[in-house]
Amino acid sequence: MAEAMRVDLTTWQGWETGRRPLANVKAGALLDIRRRLLALGADPGVLHLLDPAMDADRVITSTIHPEVNVRHPLASWVHTRDTAHMIAWALNGTVPPALARRAVTGRRGPVAKAPLLSAPDRSVFFAHLRETAESALRAGGDGLLLHRQCLYLCSYDQGSEATSWMVHALHGSRGLIPVRGWTPHWATARSTASALVRLGDHQPLLDFIERGLAGDDSAEIANLNYLAYWFGSIREAQTDDGFMRHGPTDWEPVRLLRGLATGLHQAPAYTDLYVHSLWALLTTNRWLPLADPLLADGLATQTARLLDHDGISPRARRELSAVHYVLGENRT
Repeated sequence: MAEAMRVDLTTWQGWETGRRPLANVKAGALLDIRRRLLALGADPGVLHLLDPAMDADRVITSTIHPEVNVRHPLASWVHTRDTAHMIAWALNGTVPPALARRAVTGRRGPVAKAPLLSAPDRSVFFAHLRETAESALRAGGDGLLLHRQCLYLCSYDQGSEATSWMVHALHGSRGLIPVRGWTPHWATARSTASALVRLGDHQPLLDFIERGLAGDDSAEIANLNYLAYWFGSIREAQTDDGFMRHGPTDWEPVRLLRGLATGLHQAPAYTDLYVHSLWALLTTNRWLPLADPLLADGLATQTARLLDHDGISPRARRELSAVHYVLGENRT
């Protein structure tokens, strides 16, 4: 492989083992690597994940080995779904959905099957992340982005001591959840409600949808802008949460529809949020199912199946019925 890539053998081995971070490669050399891999037949979808993988490496390294007077990457950039999945892969071994269905080629020798951090490294990562979250909270408005993103990632730690800390930290922000509509703390309230779901508490998310989203145009726009960024419909990196309120208007709605349909299937704990977001998207873009009839057909089947079950809230049932109607309207 090193010969095919025209690099030194020890260099290639260093990249594979992580001894030499790929993110440290010069920009021009990295561009050559990607194009060479593509020419050799690498899957473009996997190559696309190199960026979030390097972002995940940067977040993990900056947390485990913090540098004095160096801004944490989570303080200056809103991370994406792909990056969050890469970080989770390293923390708990959960394969990112984008890779889950791909065949894994067996390799010779004692090679790790996943980029899973060792137990001591995971312990240091979460300990430092909690410290960073607390210091960000003391920074006030300047620490909002860092605090909420640290809290979200802290929820991946399922240890009893960590869970107690998370519950205490999240409940400190829980008072933001019932606030009506958009505020500067809206993104924090949304992340808090989402993190509490991971800890088994669904009510805050239902409260957030009812008061922090429904019936407020600014909040609905913020939610769709955030999800558009999360699912890759907004491709430009965002440096703070302000884009949710005043984000770009040229994002790709079909890509967002596809992402919401995938999320509805892959993350049943967040069904109410995905249903409400689908309802908001299709209410303002009733033409959208016509842009991808195959996707619309699959989503119509999925919504019909959900309507046959009792495990959704009354609001979600009403909105799901409206979504199913719009999908059926376009099919006929």
